[in-house]
Amino acid sequence: MQLSTRAWFAVVVIGQLIFAYYIIMLYGTAGVQGNFERWNAQTTHGYVARDLMGNAFFGLHVFFAAVISILGPLQLISKVRKLFPAFHRFSGRVYLGSAFLISLAGFYLAWVRGTAGGMIGSVFITINGLIILVCVVYTLRFAMKRQIDRHNKWAIRLFLAMSGVWFFRVFLMLWFAIHQAPVGFDMETFQGPFLNFLYVFVYILPQVIAEFYFIAKASSFAKPKIAMSVLLGVLTLGIMVGIATATMGMWLPAL
Repeated sequence: MQLSTRAWFAVVVIGQLIFAYYIIMLYGTAGVQGNFERWNAQTTHGYVARDLMGNAFFGLHVFFAAVISILGPLQLISKVRKLFPAFHRFSGRVYLGSAFLISLAGFYLAWVRGTAGGMIGSVFITINGLIILVCVVYTLRFAMKRQIDRHNKWAIRLFLAMSGVWFFRVFLMLWFAIHQAPVGFDMETFQGPFLNFLYVFVYILPQVIAEFYFIAKASSFAKPKIAMSVLLGVLTLGIMVGIATATMGMWLPAL
C-alpha cells in the first residue's frame, strides 16, 4: 500500500505543480501586465468591467490557488517536516491562512458572481469550502495540542479538500479523453447528470476514501491494504490521463 500511495502522491504533486505554473503564467502575468481581460481566457467570470470587488476576489482566489498548489504537497512530505521543522511550521501557517481566505473568496464568487454550473455548482463549491474550513480548524487545533497523528490525518483531509477544484478539472478532462465529447452534460449551461456526479466524486468522495485509507493503514489484515492499493492504482492511472489531457488540451494552449 505504501508504494501505491507514493505513486498516487507523486502524480498528484506533478499535476498540481503544472497547474500552479499555468495559474502563474496566465493569471499572474496578465495581472502584472494590467491585461485583466485575459483572465477570461479559461473562465467565464474572471474579469468583469467595473466590478472592482468581484475582480479583487477573483484575483485573490487564483493567487491563493497557486500558493496552495505549491505548499500543499510540501506539508505532507515527511522528510521536509523532519529536516526543516521551522519551514514546515511557517509554510503550514501560510497554507492554513490561504485555505481560509480562498474559501471565503470562493463563497463570494459562487454566490455573487455565479458559477458556470449554476445553482448546483454553487452549492457544491460551498460544500467544498465548508469542508476546507472544518479541516483548517482541526488541522490547526491538533497541531497546537501536539497531537501529531491526528494533526497529520486532518492535514491529509485538508489537502484532499483543497485539491477539489483541481480534481474537478483533471477528471473532467479524463472524461473528455474517454468520450472525445461532452457526454452527460451541456457545454453551454455546463450542467448535467455527469457534472452532478463529478461534484460528489471530487468534493465529497475523497474524504470517504481518506477514512478507508486510515482504516486500511491501521489494519493488521492484508485484504484492506490490497483493496486500497488497487483503488489508488486505478485512481493514479485516471489522474495521469486527466493531467496529460488537461495540460495539452487546456492549460498549455491558454498560455
